[in-house]
Amino acid sequence: MSLKGTHINPKKFHRSQIKFYLILVPIAAVMLLPIFYIFSQALKPLDELMLFPPRFFVQKPSLRNFNMLIMTAGETGIPLTVYLFNSVLVAVIAISVNLTLTMITGYALSKKRFKGRQTLFNINQAALMFVPIAVSIPTFLVIVNMGILDTLAAHILPLLAMPVSLFLMKQFIDQLPDEIIEAARVDGASDFYIIRKIVVPLTKPALATVAILTFQATWSNLITSQFYINSELKKTFAFYMSTLTSTLEITVAGQGMAAAAGLIMFVPNLVIFIIMQNHVMDTMSHSGVK
Repeated sequence: MSLKGTHINPKKFHRSQIKFYLILVPIAAVMLLPIFYIFSQALKPLDELMLFPPRFFVQKPSLRNFNMLIMTAGETGIPLTVYLFNSVLVAVIAISVNLTLTMITGYALSKKRFKGRQTLFNINQAALMFVPIAVSIPTFLVIVNMGILDTLAAHILPLLAMPVSLFLMKQFIDQLPDEIIEAARVDGASDFYIIRKIVVPLTKPALATVAILTFQATWSNLITSQFYINSELKKTFAFYMSTLTSTLEITVAGQGMAAAAGLIMFVPNLVIFIIMQNHVMDTMSHSGVK
């Protein structure tokens, strides 16, 4: 039976794809509405923010909300750059350490055989059920006993144990052929050499996903600054924005500044996800296949 003339997953546009566009384009438009709304609210002048009935899209875009937010932040006595520096520093360290630990642990759980391996992985799966606020008290006790209360290390430590990152990494490494690992061992390669030269290049999508998840958890983290940090100079940008806008939202002008702060917190996550979305999709597909 000839398949000539049959188009299966054509590389270029074909009229047979129209039925998919008729379904996917409206769904994509609905999913984009919240993003458009965040940008629209942040750019609305005061009269449009208070308009009733409210408008979804801004009519006269203005940067006034951002200017007022920066001016208000400058009146607090501590430069905005201090909080921003803390967030960036914590994010960079947390991502670097988390990638290293997740890679090594995922490799051990996937390719090494030792007693208790499955039990440890089951514990990690059980930990997926707990949200960060549910373990805030045990985390606080660990931080106090380690003597890192009110330090930048208190921001980083709770983000190093991310069960979802380990789960994704382990499942992704499971897809790597054992023959490659065994061939390297026959040639005398150590585990760390195998991880560095073989596993890391082949798991870049999973590493990118872990980096995104760690950044999102770090960038928007409020719990650490609320419970584990006392010094204002060691708190993060997310906490500062949240505290500043919570006191301003009761005022009319504060509504616009709160919208601007929300956009500032949202944009880095959006940009990173757009850049690495292909890696994220690849990781999710591999993590669900055994």
